[in-house]
Amino acid sequence: MQPARARLSTEARQAEIVDTVLDLSASVCPGDITTVDIARSLGLTQGALFKHFPTKDAIWLAVMGWVESHLLSALDAAATAAPTPLDGLRAVFMKHARFVAKHPGVPRLILNELQKPRDTPVKRRARSMQESYRKLVVRLLTEAQRRGEVAAGLDKEGAATLFIGAVQGLMLQAMLAGSTSKLEAEARRVFALYLNAVREPS
Repeated sequence: MQPARARLSTEARQAEIVDTVLDLSASVCPGDITTVDIARSLGLTQGALFKHFPTKDAIWLAVMGWVESHLLSALDAAATAAPTPLDGLRAVFMKHARFVAKHPGVPRLILNELQKPRDTPVKRRARSMQESYRKLVVRLLTEAQRRGEVAAGLDKEGAATLFIGAVQGLMLQAMLAGSTSKLEAEARRVFALYLNAVREPS
Protein backbone atom coordinates (compact mmCIF):
# COMPACT_ATOMS: atom_id res chain seq x y z
CA MET A 1 0.00 0.00 0.00
CA GLN A 2 2.79 2.42 0.81
CA PRO A 3 4.24 2.49 -2.76
CA ALA A 4 0.77 3.40 -4.09
CA ARG A 5 0.58 6.27 -1.59
CA ALA A 6 3.96 7.53 -2.80
CA ARG A 7 2.54 7.93 -6.32
CA LEU A 8 -0.03 10.52 -5.25
CA SER A 9 0.23 13.83 -7.09
CA THR A 10 1.33 16.93 -5.20
CA GLU A 11 -2.23 18.28 -5.27
CA ALA A 12 -3.67 15.02 -3.95
CA ARG A 13 -1.06 14.79 -1.23
CA GLN A 14 -1.64 18.41 -0.19
CA ALA A 15 -5.37 17.71 0.06
CA GLU A 16 -4.62 14.64 2.17
CA ILE A 17 -2.42 16.71 4.48
CA VAL A 18 -5.16 19.33 4.88
CA ASP A 19 -7.71 16.60 5.69
CA THR A 20 -5.34 15.13 8.26
CA VAL A 21 -4.88 18.47 10.03
CA LEU A 22 -8.66 18.92 10.16
CA ASP A 23 -9.09 15.40 11.58
CA LEU A 24 -6.36 15.90 14.19
CA SER A 25 -7.81 19.27 15.22
CA ALA A 26 -11.09 17.61 16.17
CA SER A 27 -9.40 15.82 19.07
CA VAL A 28 -6.07 17.59 19.64
CA CYS A 29 -5.39 21.24 20.45
CA PRO A 30 -4.36 22.68 17.07
CA GLY A 31 -1.52 24.59 18.70
CA ASP A 32 -0.04 21.29 19.87
CA ILE A 33 -0.13 19.61 16.46
CA THR A 34 3.36 19.25 15.03
CA THR A 35 4.55 18.36 11.55
CA VAL A 36 5.80 15.09 13.08
CA ASP A 37 2.21 14.34 14.18
CA ILE A 38 0.89 15.08 10.70
CA ALA A 39 3.55 13.01 8.97
CA ARG A 40 3.04 10.08 11.36
CA SER A 41 -0.72 10.11 10.77
CA LEU A 42 -0.08 9.86 7.04
CA GLY A 43 2.65 7.26 7.30
CA LEU A 44 5.17 9.73 5.90
CA THR A 45 8.51 11.06 7.05
CA GLN A 46 8.73 14.71 8.05
CA GLY A 47 11.00 15.27 5.07
CA ALA A 48 8.36 13.88 2.72
CA LEU A 49 5.79 16.19 4.27
CA PHE A 50 7.95 19.24 3.55
CA LYS A 51 8.19 18.26 -0.11
CA HIS A 52 4.56 19.33 -0.40
CA PHE A 53 4.53 22.29 1.98
CA PRO A 54 7.73 24.26 2.73
CA THR A 55 6.73 25.17 6.31
CA LYS A 56 4.16 24.42 8.99
CA ASP A 57 2.70 27.90 8.45
CA ALA A 58 2.14 27.01 4.79
CA ILE A 59 0.18 23.95 5.88
CA TRP A 60 -1.99 26.02 8.20
CA LEU A 61 -2.60 28.60 5.47
CA ALA A 62 -3.70 25.83 3.12
CA VAL A 63 -6.06 24.49 5.77
CA MET A 64 -7.60 27.93 6.26
CA GLY A 65 -7.88 28.30 2.50
CA TRP A 66 -9.79 25.02 2.38
CA VAL A 67 -12.13 26.20 5.14
CA GLU A 68 -12.75 29.54 3.43
CA SER A 69 -13.42 27.97 0.05
CA HIS A 70 -15.66 25.14 1.22
CA LEU A 71 -17.59 27.05 3.87
CA LEU A 72 -18.30 30.14 1.76
CA SER A 73 -19.29 28.11 -1.30
CA ALA A 74 -21.64 26.01 0.84
CA LEU A 75 -23.22 29.09 2.41
CA ASP A 76 -23.59 30.85 -0.93
CA ALA A 77 -25.22 27.78 -2.46
CA ALA A 78 -27.62 27.53 0.48
CA ALA A 79 -28.59 31.18 0.13
CA THR A 80 -29.03 30.94 -3.65
CA ALA A 81 -31.27 27.87 -3.45
CA ALA A 82 -33.64 29.44 -0.90
CA PRO A 83 -36.96 30.83 -2.20
CA THR A 84 -36.88 34.03 -0.08
CA PRO A 85 -34.19 36.11 1.65
CA LEU A 86 -35.38 35.02 5.09
CA ASP A 87 -35.30 31.41 3.98
CA GLY A 88 -31.81 32.15 2.72
CA LEU A 89 -30.74 33.43 6.13
CA ARG A 90 -32.16 30.33 7.77
CA ALA A 91 -30.44 28.09 5.22
CA VAL A 92 -27.09 29.84 5.76
CA PHE A 93 -27.39 29.59 9.54
CA MET A 94 -28.23 25.90 9.45
CA LYS A 95 -25.64 25.10 6.77
CA HIS A 96 -22.93 26.66 8.93
CA ALA A 97 -24.06 24.61 11.93
CA ARG A 98 -23.99 21.42 9.86
CA PHE A 99 -20.56 22.31 8.45
CA VAL A 100 -19.17 22.61 11.97
CA ALA A 101 -20.87 19.39 13.05
CA LYS A 102 -19.21 17.63 10.11
CA HIS A 103 -15.83 19.34 10.65
CA PRO A 104 -15.50 19.95 14.42
CA GLY A 105 -11.81 20.74 14.05
CA VAL A 106 -12.55 23.92 12.07
CA PRO A 107 -13.64 26.24 14.94
CA ARG A 108 -10.80 24.91 17.09
CA LEU A 109 -8.31 25.80 14.36
CA ILE A 110 -9.72 29.28 13.87
CA LEU A 111 -9.92 30.03 17.59
CA ASN A 112 -6.35 28.85 18.10
CA GLU A 113 -5.11 31.14 15.34
CA LEU A 114 -7.07 34.17 16.53
CA GLN A 115 -5.54 33.89 19.99
CA LYS A 116 -2.08 34.62 18.60
CA PRO A 117 -1.08 38.24 19.35
CA ARG A 118 0.75 38.79 16.07
CA ASP A 119 -0.91 39.18 12.71
CA THR A 120 -0.40 36.18 10.45
CA PRO A 121 -1.37 35.20 6.90
CA VAL A 122 -3.73 32.63 8.42
CA LYS A 123 -5.37 35.25 10.61
CA ARG A 124 -5.73 37.58 7.61
CA ARG A 125 -7.36 34.74 5.68
CA ALA A 126 -9.80 34.23 8.55
CA ARG A 127 -10.66 37.95 8.50
CA SER A 128 -11.21 37.79 4.75
CA MET A 129 -13.55 34.84 5.21
CA GLN A 130 -15.55 36.63 7.88
CA GLU A 131 -15.84 39.76 5.74
CA SER A 132 -17.20 37.73 2.82
CA TYR A 133 -19.58 36.00 5.22
CA ARG A 134 -20.75 39.36 6.56
CA LYS A 135 -21.39 40.68 3.05
CA LEU A 136 -23.54 37.64 2.26
CA VAL A 137 -25.65 38.15 5.39
CA VAL A 138 -26.02 41.90 4.78
CA ARG A 139 -27.10 41.21 1.19
CA LEU A 140 -29.79 38.80 2.37
CA LEU A 141 -30.96 41.25 5.02
CA THR A 142 -31.11 44.06 2.44
CA GLU A 143 -33.22 41.90 0.13
CA ALA A 144 -35.45 40.88 3.04
CA GLN A 145 -35.88 44.53 4.02
CA ARG A 146 -36.81 45.47 0.45
CA ARG A 147 -39.50 42.76 0.50
CA GLY A 148 -40.80 43.85 3.89
CA GLU A 149 -39.72 40.64 5.59
CA VAL A 150 -37.70 42.42 8.28
CA ALA A 151 -38.07 45.73 10.08
CA ALA A 152 -37.87 48.78 7.80
CA GLY A 153 -35.44 50.51 10.16
CA LEU A 154 -33.30 47.45 10.83
CA ASP A 155 -29.60 48.10 11.48
CA LYS A 156 -28.35 45.60 8.92
CA GLU A 157 -24.70 45.78 9.96
CA GLY A 158 -25.66 45.17 13.58
CA ALA A 159 -28.00 42.37 12.54
CA ALA A 160 -25.18 40.75 10.55
CA THR A 161 -22.91 40.95 13.60
CA LEU A 162 -25.63 39.32 15.71
CA PHE A 163 -26.12 36.58 13.09
CA ILE A 164 -22.45 35.65 12.87
CA GLY A 165 -21.98 36.04 16.62
CA ALA A 166 -24.85 33.65 17.28
CA VAL A 167 -23.29 30.99 15.06
CA GLN A 168 -19.89 31.49 16.67
CA GLY A 169 -21.45 31.29 20.12
CA LEU A 170 -23.02 27.94 19.24
CA MET A 171 -19.63 26.70 18.05
CA LEU A 172 -17.98 27.71 21.31
CA GLN A 173 -20.67 25.97 23.35
CA ALA A 174 -20.19 22.80 21.29
CA MET A 175 -16.45 23.00 21.94
CA LEU A 176 -17.05 23.38 25.67
CA ALA A 177 -19.45 20.44 25.65
CA GLY A 178 -16.95 18.38 23.68
CA SER A 179 -19.66 17.35 21.22
CA THR A 180 -21.48 18.73 18.19
CA SER A 181 -24.38 16.27 18.52
CA LYS A 182 -26.84 18.96 19.67
CA LEU A 183 -25.53 21.74 17.46
CA GLU A 184 -28.16 21.53 14.74
CA ALA A 185 -31.09 21.43 17.17
CA GLU A 186 -29.68 24.37 19.13
CA ALA A 187 -29.14 26.27 15.88
CA ARG A 188 -32.83 25.94 14.99
CA ARG A 189 -33.84 27.34 18.38
CA VAL A 190 -31.39 30.23 18.23
CA PHE A 191 -32.34 31.18 14.67
CA ALA A 192 -36.01 31.36 15.67
CA LEU A 193 -35.03 33.94 18.30
CA TYR A 194 -32.94 35.81 15.73
CA LEU A 195 -35.94 36.05 13.40
CA ASN A 196 -38.03 37.56 16.19
CA ALA A 197 -35.34 40.18 16.72
CA VAL A 198 -35.10 41.33 13.08
CA ARG A 199 -38.74 41.18 12.00
CA GLU A 200 -41.05 44.17 12.03
CA PRO A 201 -42.85 44.38 15.40
CA SER A 202 -46.49 43.41 15.04
